[in-house]
Amino acid sequence: MIHEALSNPSSIVVVGASNDVTKPGGKVLKNLLDGAFDGPLYGINPKETQVQGVACFASPAELPAPVDLAIVSIPAPHVARAVEELITKAGCRAFIVLSAGFKEMGEEGEVLQDRLGELVNRHGACMIGPNCMGVLTTRYRGTFAGPIPNLTPGGVDFASGSGATAAFIMEAGMEMGLSFSSMFSVGNSAQLGVEDILAWWDETFDPARSPRVKLVYMEKIDQPAKFLRHAMSLIAKGCRIAGIKAGASEAGNRAASSHTGAMASSDTAVEALFRKAGVLRCRGREDLMLTAAVFQHKPMTGRRLAIVTHAGGPGVLLSDSLSKGGFSVPQLTGPGAQAILDGLFPGSSVQNPIDFLATGTADQLRHILDMLELHFADEIDGVVVIFGTPGLADVTPVYRVIHEKQLSCKKPIYAVLPSVMTAHDAIREYQSWGGCNFTDEVLFGYTLNRAARVKTYEKTCSGEVPVDRAAIRAIVDRAADGYLPPDDVAGLLDAAGIPRAAEVVVNSASGVGAACATCAFPLVMKVIGPVHKTDVGGVVLNVGSLPEAGAEFERLMRIPLATGVLFQPMLSGTELFIGATREGDFGHLVLCGLGGIYIEVFRDVSEGLAPICPAEADDMIRRLRSYPLFTGVRGKPGLSAAVFALAIGRVSALCQAAPEIAELDVNPLLASPEGVFAVDARIRLEK
Repeated sequence: MIHEALSNPSSIVVVGASNDVTKPGGKVLKNLLDGAFDGPLYGINPKETQVQGVACFASPAELPAPVDLAIVSIPAPHVARAVEELITKAGCRAFIVLSAGFKEMGEEGEVLQDRLGELVNRHGACMIGPNCMGVLTTRYRGTFAGPIPNLTPGGVDFASGSGATAAFIMEAGMEMGLSFSSMFSVGNSAQLGVEDILAWWDETFDPARSPRVKLVYMEKIDQPAKFLRHAMSLIAKGCRIAGIKAGASEAGNRAASSHTGAMASSDTAVEALFRKAGVLRCRGREDLMLTAAVFQHKPMTGRRLAIVTHAGGPGVLLSDSLSKGGFSVPQLTGPGAQAILDGLFPGSSVQNPIDFLATGTADQLRHILDMLELHFADEIDGVVVIFGTPGLADVTPVYRVIHEKQLSCKKPIYAVLPSVMTAHDAIREYQSWGGCNFTDEVLFGYTLNRAARVKTYEKTCSGEVPVDRAAIRAIVDRAADGYLPPDDVAGLLDAAGIPRAAEVVVNSASGVGAACATCAFPLVMKVIGPVHKTDVGGVVLNVGSLPEAGAEFERLMRIPLATGVLFQPMLSGTELFIGATREGDFGHLVLCGLGGIYIEVFRDVSEGLAPICPAEADDMIRRLRSYPLFTGVRGKPGLSAAVFALAIGRVSALCQAAPEIAELDVNPLLASPEGVFAVDARIRLEK
């Protein structure tokens, strides 16, 4: 847990303070002074008595008073001793360790880091770092990097696993006029990681004061359950979260023998985690900052936009971009449209986009925005103003109107200001008032589309899908590691309530006749033993007679590794699949999509993290490229999405009841308008 001494210290000491501002210990002290930190500020440096005008002491024992926060920038081998002295001699309980030379340097550094983490935990202190860039809040500038963004209570909260990346991200945001409320660069996360910062934001959230936009940059997710819990909680409180997860974990490199395992990866699990949490995943710095800028505006309640521009081309480009994401740019008609037109120069257009010509003025823009609010409040959910300049006139008055209307209007007004060179000074003036802007209308449209597609499931994922847990545990508890025999697989599917085709396992020729009688012709015969039956000719369809069944049985049993043959009735329908794989601390990743031999050809799959509620299962189906099969194509009846979604939920519940399941494939799952039936399934346990 983050102490108040870290987030809001009353006093700070810089260990390794220097007059040389090219060193971290000198630059962080300068940033604290430039930020006008108003509490007692000290330095520790045995060679100095004063550094940058700040009193400096040789050791923590010489400090004139206790301190809340220590920012440490000394060689790694000396950090633990300094931290212990600060705790015992100066009462310090919060630390930012900028020093490098720890775990990132190998085994010797890892020993130093473990010792430091144990020391801080033993004394009940909190620590950011080591090997970090520092912390920024509206209270103090505890970082050695620059430039420092505008820090305001209404800005963006940001936590990063990389200091350099954090600096680059903030710089990109500053170019757009974004302000920040806090920045935590956690470095090696010897104690506190990004998930812990997220938890602190959640646990200290104040509806009246806390920022509503949260950003994260992560190179590892050590606590996915914690991330999920607190991200969902923050979003339920009205926050919007975007993040980047870079890199791949070891879980994505393990060998997989099932179709699901081969298609899943650690990155797929991250994608599912972000989606389940309601966090918009971004792929780069610009993407993250564009998303943050969209989130900083008032939320849109619909997808209908008015576009106001003085140049026709950008309005058309934005309209095209928005339409691809499901937004509409509705035509404006009637007395309201005429009222807008009456206040503009001849030749202006109000069809939407509203084009008020290159000679349009600030007063005309105010008129347009006033009329939109007055006459089209029930038809428009937001407004985009695109306004650049060829350099003939000062556009600052226009930008002043945009800013004033952004503050007063109940609906969001987005500013796209493309003249980054010609109107540079005017854009900076607009940003100084607290505005943030976009420079490219198409990128803005792309970002708005993605932001609108984020869903939350917090209110719909309560309760569990009912399964026969006792029967599941009885089968799993007595089974050994590895692939389960067909009878146990059938038992698990039945206990989970997953419909399946009738089946009979035959191990000798004497059982062929009874199996044919039970399943009835035509039937399917599948070899038991080899992992991929189709690859070894182990599946026979449309067997129509007892002699044919006998001959195929003999052939199938000659396949290497064959232990028996599975007989099933020949059913028809569209081949789908549901699979699951255990992805480390993420739990079970459940996938669904087209099945049969097409599963790896088209790779038309979507994913979700267990437990999966009905809303999530339905969303998984709708994300498939093959979703039109469920609504009906070219006169053919559609498939039952509701039944398929229920089967997805039951596979998820099966995995929850049996966490020992390492890989599971239900493939194919034959689907029709009436329902679904599991035709083949494989389950591998790893206890």
